Amino acid sequence: AEPIVLDIDVPRWDQATFMGRLRHFFNITDCRTALLPDSRLDEAKALVEGCRAGSVPPGTTEEQLYYAKKLYDSAFHPDTGDRMNLIGRMSFQVPGGMAITGFMLQFYRTVPAVVFWQWVNQSFNALVNYTNRNAASPITLKQIGIAYATATSTALATAVGLNLYTKRAPPLVARWVPFVAVAAANCVNIPMMRQQEILNGIVVTDENGNKLGHSRKAAVTGITQVIISRITMAAPGMSSSVNITSLLVFMVPAACSLFPQQCSLATSKLEPELRESITSQYGDKVKYVYFNKGL
Repeated sequence: AEPIVLDIDVPRWDQATFMGRLRHFFNITDCRTALLPDSRLDEAKALVEGCRAGSVPPGTTEEQLYYAKKLYDSAFHPDTGDRMNLIGRMSFQVPGGMAITGFMLQFYRTVPAVVFWQWVNQSFNALVNYTNRNAASPITLKQIGIAYATATSTALATAVGLNLYTKRAPPLVARWVPFVAVAAANCVNIPMMRQQEILNGIVVTDENGNKLGHSRKAAVTGITQVIISRITMAAPGMSSSVNITSLLVFMVPAACSLFPQQCSLATSKLEPELRESITSQYGDKVKYVYFNKGL
């Protein structure tokens, strides 16, 4: 049999459409992949890297290659290729988010319960945000600590304040307290955990992957999209206690699919200095730049 010739990095489904991205994220957020041992994930990585190098073991089928890519995308960071911690992976969002959301909806009437479960939730979110950042922008342990403390404090203050405000409100209104607190905290948690991207910019490339420079505007665009996605992800489960698992199984990939992970931005919208640098090197050839927005 002739060896398989496959560009493993070309998306299996069209990333320019919502349905294509939805199929892609349903694939890589499959929570069953979170149960696999590191050795199995490393095997998948080796197969993917071998395919990239044009060396596919004899007898390997195309479906086996696609499955290896699924495991690779679910567990390894797209920027560094390093294996991500289990709790921070998007494939862990359903079991992790399901448990925390259930407890937050169950214990929302007393201040100690609200404080504890908001702290647990924001600790979880901080780890997810750090894990899925654009890894080309390093962040120090001190910055991580400040970001974590700020985001958690925001969530706790919002939750406790709303909890006290709605003490005499109907139960239906009171049940929105966890969601509003989570939404407010996401608006702080994500930018804080990814502050280096906003301060120093993220790498932007041309359509062929050639590095063009660092853009702060691209970072702000990407992080804004991630905030919208995360709030969308939390909305159904946090506003209803019915069938949380089913909601999360659908909403995690659906929210991730709202925007492409590899974003584009018109060169004309970049910072003037970066725009001039690109124009001086490439003239008017580069109309758009591309970057990883993170998840």
